[in-house]
Amino acid sequence: MNTEAAQDRERFLLVSVSTADAPSATRVRVWRKLRSLGALYLQQSVCLLPDRDGVRRQVTRLLASVRTDGGTARRLTVDIADDAEYAQLMDEFNAQRDTEYGEVVERAPGLLEELRKETARGNATYAEVEESEADLERFDKWLAKIAARDYFHAPGGAAAREAVERCRAALAAFEAAALAAQAGTHPAEDPGTVLPASSKLRAVE
Repeated sequence: MNTEAAQDRERFLLVSVSTADAPSATRVRVWRKLRSLGALYLQQSVCLLPDRDGVRRQVTRLLASVRTDGGTARRLTVDIADDAEYAQLMDEFNAQRDTEYGEVVERAPGLLEELRKETARGNATYAEVEESEADLERFDKWLAKIAARDYFHAPGGAAAREAVERCRAALAAFEAAALAAQAGTHPAEDPGTVLPASSKLRAVE
């Protein structure tokens, strides 16, 4: 194994939690937190996370709360010496994130189709713009949460970001149509109305 490459490798937190003697709410809270951090489970109640400052702080607080609630918890820092094992762990972390990114890619066309339908109906209104803006905001938040636990740059992230950007572009065009409808012009006839998507609605209210 290349010594220099080994020094650049990620270290991991091996986290073991038992909530058998803790309230059921503790078990749910632990599961949600570790899932939000992107934990990779090796077996029931035992998982791995990258040993990074922010992750370590959150894990430390979580395990302290488990012990306070009557559960047991342990955190160990480990190095993965074997090249093949390390590569497999990277692949498994990335596979989890790719599954999540894939859900974004799968659902984004729904917003595009909704915008297409409303455009075909001639229903480019501010009410529809606001509703679609809320949908896009949910996509942005969802994508940000996945990205926060995408420690090893899963390849599926690019497709998810592109899918959300397509929605953003479609919404901008839909909003331009709403502006034109209110002004009684075609969007192409009024180039001066090009404004940032977040400001167009407020600009004409």
